[in-house]
Amino acid sequence: MMEMEKEMKTEMRGELEMEKPNETKTEIEGGLEMKIENETKTEIEGGLEMKMENEMKTEIEGRLEMKMENKMKTEIEGGLEMKMENEMQTDIEEGLVMGIETKIRMGGGLEMEMENEMTMEMEKEMKMRMEKEMKMDMEKEMKMRMEKGLELMGMGMEQLTEMRMSSSRSSSSASFSVSSTRTRKTSQTKAVEEHSVVQRKTSAVVESFSQVQKSPHVPEGESVPDFEERPRPITAQEGDKVSFKVKVTGTPSPTVTWERASGKLLSEGIKTFYDSINKQHVLKIKSLAMDDADVYKCIASNEHGHSIYSISLIVTDNPAMDFKKMLKKRSVPVGRRGGRKPPTEEEMLKILSGAEKKDYERICAEHGFTDFRGILKKLKEMKKKVEVEMVRVLKPLEDITAKVDSNVVFETILELKDPNTNMRWLLGTELLRIQYSLGKYEVKQLGTKHTLCISRVGLDDMGTYTLQVGDTTLSARLTVVDEPLGFLSELKPMRVTERQTAVFEVRLSKRTDVPLIWKVKGKEVKRDEKFDVSVSDDGLTYTLKIKDVRASDTGEYTMNIGDLTTSAPLFIERLPIKFSSPLKNMRVKEKSKARLECEIGTKDVHVRWLKDGRDITNDPRYIFMREGKRAEVIVEDCDVADAGEYAVVCTQDNDEHEYISSANLTVDERFATVKSDMSDAQCPTGSPAELCVVLNDEKVDGVWLKDGVEVSELSGVQVVKQGAVHKLLFTSVTDAHQGKYTFRAKGAESEAVLTIADPPEIDPALLELLGAQPVTVKAGQTATIKIPFKGRPLPKVTWYKDGLEMLDDERTKVERTSDSTTLVLSRCEREDSGAIMVRLKSDCGTAIANLHLNVLDRPKPPQGKVEFPERTGRCITMKWKAPKDNGGQQISSFVVERRPAGKKSWVRVGEVESSTTTFSDVKVEEGKAYQYRIRAANSQGLSDALETDDVYAGEPIEPPGMASQPQVCDVTKEAVTVSWSPPGQDGGAAVLGYVLERRKKGSNMWVPVNTEPLTDTKCVVDGLVEDMEYEFRVTSINRAGAGSPSTASNFVLAKDPIRAPGLVRDLAVSDSSNSSISLSWKPPELGDQPSGYILEVRPDDAKEWTKNTKIPIAGTAYTVTGLQERMKYFFRIRAVNEGGVGEPRELEEGVLAMPPPAPPRFDLQGKVKNQIVVRAGSALCIQLSFTGSPPPVVSWLRDGIPTQGRETITKGKTHSQFLISSSQRSDAGVYRAHLKNDYGEAHYDISVRVTDFPRPPRNLRLVEEVPGTVTLQWDHTPDLGDDEGGHYVILKRDASTSSWFTTAECVYSNKYTVTGLLPGRKYYFRVMARNSIGDSDPLDSRESLIIAKEKEPISSLLKKEYTRTERQVKPAFILPLKDHAVRRGNDCTMSCAFLGMPIPLASWYKGEVQISDKPRFWQSTADGVCTLTIPSCVARDSGDYTLLLESPLGQARCSCNLLIFDKDDKSLLDNLTDRTAKEKLIM
Repeated sequence: MMEMEKEMKTEMRGELEMEKPNETKTEIEGGLEMKIENETKTEIEGGLEMKMENEMKTEIEGRLEMKMENKMKTEIEGGLEMKMENEMQTDIEEGLVMGIETKIRMGGGLEMEMENEMTMEMEKEMKMRMEKEMKMDMEKEMKMRMEKGLELMGMGMEQLTEMRMSSSRSSSSASFSVSSTRTRKTSQTKAVEEHSVVQRKTSAVVESFSQVQKSPHVPEGESVPDFEERPRPITAQEGDKVSFKVKVTGTPSPTVTWERASGKLLSEGIKTFYDSINKQHVLKIKSLAMDDADVYKCIASNEHGHSIYSISLIVTDNPAMDFKKMLKKRSVPVGRRGGRKPPTEEEMLKILSGAEKKDYERICAEHGFTDFRGILKKLKEMKKKVEVEMVRVLKPLEDITAKVDSNVVFETILELKDPNTNMRWLLGTELLRIQYSLGKYEVKQLGTKHTLCISRVGLDDMGTYTLQVGDTTLSARLTVVDEPLGFLSELKPMRVTERQTAVFEVRLSKRTDVPLIWKVKGKEVKRDEKFDVSVSDDGLTYTLKIKDVRASDTGEYTMNIGDLTTSAPLFIERLPIKFSSPLKNMRVKEKSKARLECEIGTKDVHVRWLKDGRDITNDPRYIFMREGKRAEVIVEDCDVADAGEYAVVCTQDNDEHEYISSANLTVDERFATVKSDMSDAQCPTGSPAELCVVLNDEKVDGVWLKDGVEVSELSGVQVVKQGAVHKLLFTSVTDAHQGKYTFRAKGAESEAVLTIADPPEIDPALLELLGAQPVTVKAGQTATIKIPFKGRPLPKVTWYKDGLEMLDDERTKVERTSDSTTLVLSRCEREDSGAIMVRLKSDCGTAIANLHLNVLDRPKPPQGKVEFPERTGRCITMKWKAPKDNGGQQISSFVVERRPAGKKSWVRVGEVESSTTTFSDVKVEEGKAYQYRIRAANSQGLSDALETDDVYAGEPIEPPGMASQPQVCDVTKEAVTVSWSPPGQDGGAAVLGYVLERRKKGSNMWVPVNTEPLTDTKCVVDGLVEDMEYEFRVTSINRAGAGSPSTASNFVLAKDPIRAPGLVRDLAVSDSSNSSISLSWKPPELGDQPSGYILEVRPDDAKEWTKNTKIPIAGTAYTVTGLQERMKYFFRIRAVNEGGVGEPRELEEGVLAMPPPAPPRFDLQGKVKNQIVVRAGSALCIQLSFTGSPPPVVSWLRDGIPTQGRETITKGKTHSQFLISSSQRSDAGVYRAHLKNDYGEAHYDISVRVTDFPRPPRNLRLVEEVPGTVTLQWDHTPDLGDDEGGHYVILKRDASTSSWFTTAECVYSNKYTVTGLLPGRKYYFRVMARNSIGDSDPLDSRESLIIAKEKEPISSLLKKEYTRTERQVKPAFILPLKDHAVRRGNDCTMSCAFLGMPIPLASWYKGEVQISDKPRFWQSTADGVCTLTIPSCVARDSGDYTLLLESPLGQARCSCNLLIFDKDDKSLLDNLTDRTAKEKLIM
């Protein structure tokens, strides 16, 4: 009997294991929730009740009679392998819990019957009992599901939830069972169904953020509240502990409150507090209840606004909690358990003391112990008696070896019973003074993790560090190693695109004070606008940035630091050249002008021109123009030979490609007659010559012939055409050029003869010698100059001195021979010095020789009138000027002599050096008059004397000073009016009058105007010659004599006056930039024609006007350059001519030196992608170019928050760069570059994903649910969510071997069932995460799992053999496919239920393409359920999906639509929310 009881229990457990994986209950429930509508509710109620009543009875009898044969076991294994997905765990556990309750009751009934009697009546009673109990339970559950289905029919699409549908059909008969997954949702919605309001809760995950700014202008330094650290939605089981943590920023400090979206108050079990250590606001729930499921709002507010962050809390049923409730309901009388009694309380305590807490309920149920609450109290009392451990060390301190200047972190993990336990850090025996270390030491705590951070360690920091926590002491040693300076990373060759920024980076092994030098091409690099040299915060990484890289920046870059050197080249990739306007075909007539032009996309290019494939760039036949981006070739006087294909070839430095644009030129012929014939010519050898003929049509070309042969074969000859004039030019005539020349054109012909005659020639060496060394003779000697020459016929010889021809006289003689000419100058004088030129001229040409003759003589007397700066009774100081002619040699000194007034003999009073032209005579008598004379001396003797007038020692009367410069007005062709001002000094006596003189332009003679001194300072001068220029000067006279003449007036033309111009018209700004402003205007309408314009400018911060040009501007437009950026300038302009200057015309408003205003705009040019994928550890560099005036302000944001941290942002007027030298996974997100100026805003988003080797999964759990199979379950790695190809790899290993074997690849869920295991063997299992980068570290099972051996079935209960009836059913869908809407990156599972016997073949299609055999999709078909799983959905997965079922009886087809959306696609979410429940979109 005991053996039968055990066999029956084993059979019941097997029944439960079959119910757990099939999932038919949950999937039918999901199908009912989606399918039950008004017209199907009645059918489902009636059909299911009848079907379950009839087929359940058959199934129970069949299963009991078949005694759990091998086929049932196979179905269990198949169900496990088909439906092992992420969401299966909850359904299996809940089905297990519900099955346990039923089976325990059934097991209790069976035990009771088998204990009393083993008769046929017992068997019948047992069957009836089980049938009745199962029927009642199923009816009850079906009613609950139908009510819930009706409730879900009113559900709106506001929060979409994913449902599954499935139906199961066994091999003998169809059976249906329904189980409920009771989960509480986080948001509520209302729907009206049949005029009744039903409130429901959905399981959609909610996460939203909103921010409202109250103040229109937030002061600088203050801000609206924001969330620096945001919580995440939580899904937890009933009874678990959960907490939401946020970190809030804002100025002033915001107030934080928590609310529930449903409006309910926070329950007593919910606590909110502020964690001052981590600076976080926390909402904590110790024990979750089902009513705690809701959307929780965290509200942060201050005077500038408030921010709200909403997150969902989903509470699911805890199977242990449900089992506990069922234990309360059931009761098994002890008396009916026969001879086996349940264990006593003491025995149960011993059994539970070695078990885990989660298994308490199961163990109590197995042993039939019902006082579960009482035994739990006893266990708690036992544990209280155990001494509580105050400090538990989970991870001790570990020894560390670090380098000098590196950062060190000591880390330990502790569990403290008392969080206020005192903790101290020591170095050796000395307590670390953390607060006064100036950042050297920093102590951190994150949960149970305690760390000591030491920054920039040195040799002094080496020692043993101790952490004292209460009575517990933990120690570890720090060893500091000072390594020699070296490179951790050297320079690497770099290739960048033109106009981009190149970055060279070197990392040292340690910090150093040795100066670092960057060099390029051997020259040291200094930091400026081109080069940016920077050092990282840790002092180890040195960076050189070359901005706006051009072709000239390429070369070898070297970094020197001490004795270390590293170098790398920089290469450039040039941008391709584009033609904004290519060459165009052209047709012209012969002798016309042809112009072929194009416009190139850039200026910095090299241009070559080709004609029919021949390079004509240097051909003088063509005129090439290049202005900015435009290039053109001009063909003057086209002939038929000029027709052909012309091409422009553009190249650029460091670019091997050639960029070509071509066009065809067509030339039509012309005809003409001779208008003027050629004349015979005679030319010297080597000289140029010219033959000329004139036609009546300048557009007609001709050909030149020499003795009947075309001159194109003759060297040194050039054919020139000037309009209708045709010339044959000889650059250097030789004997080969003599002959008869003929010019032939279309309809015209002319002839002439060319003969040769040599022009005179002088030896170039002689000319060079004469030009380098002058001919020097002394005064009185004879100078003989001989010049040899060559020439035929004999040339005419002419000698010139200072431009005047020299003729024969008593001192001058010119001699001539056939090959030379000689100039003889007798008795040379100083005046003979000068430029000598000999000119040889014949009919064939002219030759000239220049030389300089220097005659040495005494110097000329000192210049001018002697001045007396000082005349006192003790000293007379005199001043003079050096002589005009020093006699050909340096003056050695000046000799000064004097004599008293009236005396004849001179006395030498002194001698001064040649550099001094002043002398002071101190040996004078006061009031006595003296006369002085001064002579210059050189090696040839003394000059003539410069004598002075009588000078008084004291206060003499001197001639008056200089009058002012005369001013001329009232000019006519016959007379002018001259005026002046009296002299500033009258010399000690009144001015008696003035002498006015005039002089013609080009003349040296001044002519007095008046014979008697003028007493007035104004005089009318007449008798002038018209159109003659005059200048005037005035001399003042007093009784001491005449003073010095005034400065001559400006030349004035004797001509009737010209009117000054009027006001300039239409002065306006035509263009502007940061450093220039372009102006334009129109000439004045009044006055005479202006000869120019005077433009004046005044900055905004200045009051004075300044002229912009030294000479007047000739045109009517001008660009003012060299201006300060964004400075306001004012302009005015006046017209000017000989008649004077007109009135100024001023701009009404100032003009800013800046380009015309323009809103910011990104200049992408296909260089920047909106999605970037980088590997962790590599550099993340985003470069953007833009335009805008004024230059926009650039700001960078990541996920809507301004970036701040490890990035380096480079900003310029037209570009910006965002650089993270070593990226991390946390750097992933959406980066936004935002531009803003006074005229608009613009932004550009770049999605950045950082990939790396995935982190390993965690918490591997093994369950042997079905004999011969093991279900693995683990926690997801956080790194596969954003990787499209991320999946898991499952491996197994027999304990008897060390080799691992791959069990499954491309597993996308966190659960997998391993089959094909041998009973009685030990196995180890391993799970690895894999993505496009590689594999993670393996997660191995800690202990081996022994596969249980199969048990023999109970044959004694087999009363009759069950015969299975085969039925044939045409394929048909019970529950069809439904449309799905899935967020990008999530998995999508679409299922449907079908009927068909034999089992039909299932084929999946996307559109018209079959996808059943593609590894991208995972599909399964079992127990009447077809499932298709699409892991990590992407945008291309959107579309129509079709399932085709085919069997010999027919086929069935079912379709659905899949829509993939992004998280920011709010319009799609709103559209889905507004749809009716009939659309049944599953998110």
